[in-house]
Amino acid sequence: MRLGALLGPVPPNASPTFLAEQARTFAGEGIESLWSVQAIGRGFAITDPFVALSVAASVTEDVELGTAVVQVPLYHPVDLAHRVFSLMQICGKRFLFGVGAGSTQKDFDAFGRDYTGRFRDLASSVTALRRLFADGRLGDIDLSPWPNVRGGPPLLLGAWGGSGVERAARSYAGWIASAAYRSPAEIVGALQRFRRAGGRRAIASTIQLGASTDLVGTKDLLAEFAAAGFDDAVVMLMPGGPDAAHVRRLL
Repeated sequence: MRLGALLGPVPPNASPTFLAEQARTFAGEGIESLWSVQAIGRGFAITDPFVALSVAASVTEDVELGTAVVQVPLYHPVDLAHRVFSLMQICGKRFLFGVGAGSTQKDFDAFGRDYTGRFRDLASSVTALRRLFADGRLGDIDLSPWPNVRGGPPLLLGAWGGSGVERAARSYAGWIASAAYRSPAEIVGALQRFRRAGGRRAIASTIQLGASTDLVGTKDLLAEFAAAGFDDAVVMLMPGGPDAAHVRRLL
């Protein structure tokens, strides 16, 4: 099982080079993928994921870079496709585009978007994104993507309820399961559904490790996810928690 880490959170009054230094440190300590979350208007600052990953791309070479996840209904598909193409111009094919419908109304209020229609809007926007990624065109719009980014990134679906897990298996390159609000048993059970539906890459994300983290318990949790068949585990290293080098040695 590969180990990834979420970038941030950036502390107040941190150096402008904080994210660059963090990305470089994580990569140097054997972290195999770097990820960024998206949240806005919730009373705390989260760096825009495309900005964070652009910084990481500029100081790393071999690690994968991903979003976990972008709330697609908050964006116009053309705007989002242009952001993705722009990021890929910097990082190339290392980018994994984790997408989701969103789960927090405050984010939608901040963008003036309809929270109740988020699943409908996700489906229609992803259809438009696939067309744009193919050749940059949507109707009369032509984004003229650079040849090396045409085709876009692999799409991974962050989903939990309803038929989302099976949809991730059937229609996406992988599935992102958030471990922040679900028990290990729930996540492993959903993974079994994902595999039965023919799913490919499975990522357990947002495994929060803070100041009170028990590393023995963390080692057991990572071993449980690995034994269940997850391909990746993505940790969120909170202030005062273990560093990436300690976590890497748990696998």
